[in-house]
Amino acid sequence: MALLQPARIRILAIGKLKRAWVAEGVAFYRKRLPGLEVVELKDSTPAKEAEAIRAARKPAERLVLLSEEGQQLNSVALADLLGSWASERLALVIGGADGHDQSLKQQADALLSLSALTFPHELARLMLVEQLYRASTILQGGPYHRS
Repeated sequence: MALLQPARIRILAIGKLKRAWVAEGVAFYRKRLPGLEVVELKDSTPAKEAEAIRAARKPAERLVLLSEEGQQLNSVALADLLGSWASERLALVIGGADGHDQSLKQQADALLSLSALTFPHELARLMLVEQLYRASTILQGGPYHRS
């Protein structure tokens, strides 16, 4: 299994982080994932957000949408999936309050869910970066993840 390469991953996120404690948490994990890029996109309607996501996505990136309808994986399975994509560039997309536009879902290479629960986009971003860090440590055999 290949190791996670944060420099090959971009998070495309609708909306800005407004709560300081969330921004601090995201910064904490980003320090441990050198090269991970986060692109904030303006919140709007799902159709306009989809246009912004398409414009921000790089041509060679695998499009992975975070959606409540997506596949739910435990942390080890997510690490395995990300490890299988390690040689690819990924765009992990967190949508706005109204979710992703149906046309974008149809274009996606994968739909993943962080939980059956619904979270605000800021909290979803924090959870995503934590899970990326956890996946990285799982693939490296590090002690962070205890199963």
